[in-house]
Amino acid sequence: MKQNKKNSLTGAFLKRTACLTMFIDHFFAVLFLGYMNLHLVDGGRNPRLELIYRAGRAVGRVSFVLFAFLIVVGFLHTRSRARYLLRLGLFALLSEIPFDLAFSGELVDWTGQNIYWTLFLGVLVLTLWEQLGQYRGIPFQIARVAVLLAGGSVAFLFSTDYRYMGILLIFTFYLTRDMGFPIQILSVGFVMLFGTWSANCIRYADSFTAAYLFRFSLREMYGLFAFLLIACYGGERGKQLPKAFYYGFYPVHLLLLYGIARLSEIM
Repeated sequence: MKQNKKNSLTGAFLKRTACLTMFIDHFFAVLFLGYMNLHLVDGGRNPRLELIYRAGRAVGRVSFVLFAFLIVVGFLHTRSRARYLLRLGLFALLSEIPFDLAFSGELVDWTGQNIYWTLFLGVLVLTLWEQLGQYRGIPFQIARVAVLLAGGSVAFLFSTDYRYMGILLIFTFYLTRDMGFPIQILSVGFVMLFGTWSANCIRYADSFTAAYLFRFSLREMYGLFAFLLIACYGGERGKQLPKAFYYGFYPVHLLLLYGIARLSEIM
């Protein structure tokens, strides 16, 4: 990725910002949503609370764009891609119960899988893409495309967070890493909007119109504000916290939010 050393933002700053915006998103998705549902007005949600809720979730759209960007940076600079995949796979397993508890209240819920599975699949696709790229010939190029399609299909079929849009977003950051900022932001925006819209059309075709789902999918565009930070990334790692903090933040904060939600119900 093209980097300007004169810019001041480091990878550590982007990671902390990604964690913060993710926490804000999940706070509103778990705690604030529950509060709204307990304080209905005339059988419906309070309009003022609804506006606050939407604003909080809009802030959260920034987080996955930053994580997708950072996962590609990590992929390009890691000393061992095998260990990188192993860590992502391990925390995907560790995060599944906290994810299910936070978002469904169930110990095991197969209707949705946590974001680490999406990141794992994204890195796996990139790893196989590069390995197959070492060989010449049309069959290997077809195999590369097949790997990308397979990764997206698995993400959709197993309902990983962001589904195949997440895989395509990671791949887009990788593919456009040296193409310049304007091309990258346009490509990422296109993938976010139409990837989300198409997935929603497949999932909810019997319940909502394509036009409604398109308007609903526009909320992902808030994630493009992440580029205000990405544009200022200078390529330096910065003062990093231990890896265990960044990897463990996801399952730990979900368990924390779930615990607070259950405690508030009791009180």
